[in-house]
Amino acid sequence: MIGAHPSHVAGEKYIAAIVDGSHALAFVLPALGVRQPIKDVLAAVDGLLFTGSYSNVEPHCYGAAASAPDTLHDPARDATTLPLMRAAIERGVPVLAICRGLQEMNVAFGGTLNRDVHPSHRERKDDPLDTQYGPSHPVEIRAGGVLHALSGMREARVNSLHAQGIERLADGLAIEAVAPDGLIEAVRVKHADAFALAVQWHPEWKHAQDRLSAAIFRAFGNACRKTATQGLTPCNASTNF
Repeated sequence: MIGAHPSHVAGEKYIAAIVDGSHALAFVLPALGVRQPIKDVLAAVDGLLFTGSYSNVEPHCYGAAASAPDTLHDPARDATTLPLMRAAIERGVPVLAICRGLQEMNVAFGGTLNRDVHPSHRERKDDPLDTQYGPSHPVEIRAGGVLHALSGMREARVNSLHAQGIERLADGLAIEAVAPDGLIEAVRVKHADAFALAVQWHPEWKHAQDRLSAAIFRAFGNACRKTATQGLTPCNASTNF
């Protein structure tokens, strides 16, 4: 809501990362569920970014009990992103998922979520933005994965602003990075025909100043351009919110 008006928005940091980091055209995709058929959405884009959000995936989507009172949910987003992500990956449309987007990827493929991660992973809302989004903890990047291949790195320091995370990893997903406490921080879809990566942290924040973040958005943009050359229109990357 913006005032009394239901609205569809995406944070500028995500849009800027697509335009400046992936060198793609950015469009904001509204969360309208079945009112916008998936096949029509996928025909219009060359890649999909599933962004972070203050809302959480509703627990019934992964067979869990109801959330604690006052937990923020967005059923319209769930109805849009979960089937859209599965369909995009099946069709070979590149997918990059961030924070809530990683949780959506795990749920979309049958995994479950930990709804109470350790406080060390959580957002500190009273801190200045540069502190909130500053490096919080290291992650171990798994050898042989996408992150390792595109960056050459085996360890990185990442920010951490989330209250939920992966509990049971979905079949079909492979671990790309883990935090020191064992929490899964990045995954890929094992048998995807195109780029299909999800990270729990926020690489969009000052992406150009961080080697790993820059590599992620560059690789996503390259994947979108590859899709565009296979018969779709000029490189469009839609940001979901």
